Amino acid sequence: MPDFDVVVVGAGHAGCEAALAAARMGRRTLLVTINMDRIAYMSCNPSIGGPAKGHVVRELAALGGEMPRNTDRTHIQIRLLNSSKGPAVQALRAQADKALYSQRMKQTLEQCPNLRLRQGMVTAVELVKGRVAAVRLADGARFATRSVVLTTGTFLAARIMGGDWAMPAGRQGDPPAVGLSACLRDLGLALVRMQTNTPPRIDARSVDYSLSEPQYGSEAPCYFGLYYDELPPGPPFGHDDISPVYPIAWQPSWRPQLPCYMVRTNAETHRIVRENLHRSPIAAGISQGAGPRYCPSFEEKIVRYPQHESHIIFLEPEGYANNEVYVQGFFTALPVDVQEAMLHSIPATKEAVITRPGYAVEYDVVRAGQLEPSMQARGIPGLYLAGQINGTSGYEEAAGQGWLAGVNAALFVRGEQPLLLRRDQSYIGVMVDDLITKEHTEPYRLFTSRAEFRLLLRQDNADLRLSPIAYRLGLLSEGFLKKVESKRTAIQAEMKRLAHATIHPSAEMDALFVAQGLPALTEPVQALQLLRREGVDYAFVERLCPADGPLMPEARETLEIEAKYAGYIERQTHEVERFARLERRRIPQGFDYSRLAGMRAEAQQRLSEVRPLTVGQAGRLSGVNPTDVAILLAALERGQSHAETAAPGVGEG
Repeated sequence: MPDFDVVVVGAGHAGCEAALAAARMGRRTLLVTINMDRIAYMSCNPSIGGPAKGHVVRELAALGGEMPRNTDRTHIQIRLLNSSKGPAVQALRAQADKALYSQRMKQTLEQCPNLRLRQGMVTAVELVKGRVAAVRLADGARFATRSVVLTTGTFLAARIMGGDWAMPAGRQGDPPAVGLSACLRDLGLALVRMQTNTPPRIDARSVDYSLSEPQYGSEAPCYFGLYYDELPPGPPFGHDDISPVYPIAWQPSWRPQLPCYMVRTNAETHRIVRENLHRSPIAAGISQGAGPRYCPSFEEKIVRYPQHESHIIFLEPEGYANNEVYVQGFFTALPVDVQEAMLHSIPATKEAVITRPGYAVEYDVVRAGQLEPSMQARGIPGLYLAGQINGTSGYEEAAGQGWLAGVNAALFVRGEQPLLLRRDQSYIGVMVDDLITKEHTEPYRLFTSRAEFRLLLRQDNADLRLSPIAYRLGLLSEGFLKKVESKRTAIQAEMKRLAHATIHPSAEMDALFVAQGLPALTEPVQALQLLRREGVDYAFVERLCPADGPLMPEARETLEIEAKYAGYIERQTHEVERFARLERRRIPQGFDYSRLAGMRAEAQQRLSEVRPLTVGQAGRLSGVNPTDVAILLAALERGQSHAETAAPGVGEG
């Protein structure tokens, strides 16, 4: 018997989710990390969530993941973004206590049955007869295993740089992963370089907060997690334990929170940057890695947007009890003296003292097109990849991939079909499909605009979409699933009741409508139709047409959204059905695209490289157009009668 069923390499956000998922599914799991004191460490911004990213965190809550629970226990601020916009783009964002987040996650890992932690650097993955057999560590240890999940973050052959200096490191203070890149190349995987960067941190005592705009958290309780038996108590700090350097003009009653502070750059800031562009390894082209387009260095912003007179910067506390402030939006690899000059050009940070300068990091990633939808490396049974090794950015993207990779590593060991999440089913499915079908020349970041069915993938219905899957995997309790199904039943029953209830005009009704700022009724109206009107919420309709008992709180938001957006939801549901027909059309393994007469050479090459499982996936590949898809469909109709069967694992949800 091998030492372990699953070995997870790296204990960042992807590695933690992968290890916990595999262990909770009953697999003997080993988590190996270079530094046990940096588990779930927030190397960049200590925040979780935002549009699309917050959706993934809520999906993890519905799937039994740990990031949402850990965030709910450790955040110093939380609020709902885009509350004035449509429900598809509304999402929670939390600012976590950086140190406490890491400590609580380590504690969770240490207490998890079937999971063992080990400090060390994995230098090689061994195969026997083409399948994963073991991992070797730099200290000479060897662990036999049936599957491996690589979650190496920014550490593969990495170096950090700023100004005219550079040194080998995965992040400041931690060594790079040495040897594993060469091993992956020997296994046949192609690697490319990518780059990201981090801003300076400054001493909170050196900021003039009176010259900033406070950004407060939510007055109402907000949580990423679902169906708590007892709400998370939050950090073990009272008001007296919060660092006194942060001015707190307001505190919600439900939990102590710290504000963030908004400031703006100015013409002087931009002049300093322009005059020192030649000193940046990013702007000067010294870095060989492709940097993020949507989270660029500040010097890149100045080059790309010369017409902008200012940029918004946020000063974000990194914890309740420490004095370090993260300068959000000031990502840079300029020399320290330039970083100081930039900060001192802004009134609120005129006297700012840098505690940690910003820098850039470049690292190896696996080139796109070498990943299966299960997160398994193509052609290497038992080897799974998750997080930044796949060319993504962000804690949330990493955690979503890690959960899926850990689940499928456990299923692989059990000899079961993999779980494949679809684009119409989850944001995790959108991300994984994008990683497989699209070419990426820069770190990938999730946006709501990437999801064509985003009205179906809201944060309020993640449990209805995904929790039955997690229950079948053994990652959620029966009690949790019963609460989800109670919510589903309650919504259906209340929707039916409102559809059959009629509200009639009367003097009493006129008074209620006027008090709500609505025109009085002139004729009877169905309660469900009334709910769909602008300015009418469920609480008002419930008052006019009370039920026998109150609707459970978790169902109220979903009911209102599905009532108001019924037409749009129905339209997207029909689109999903059309989409599903192409997703069910399986492409046989080893299909020879070079024999398709009339298909363009570019499409043949791309299809041969990626080897899509279904026609739907083939149609989303860059370089493949609708005509190419039509040719492929015709060939499958002529010669492959079994093409209508679903690809393995598809539709598990």
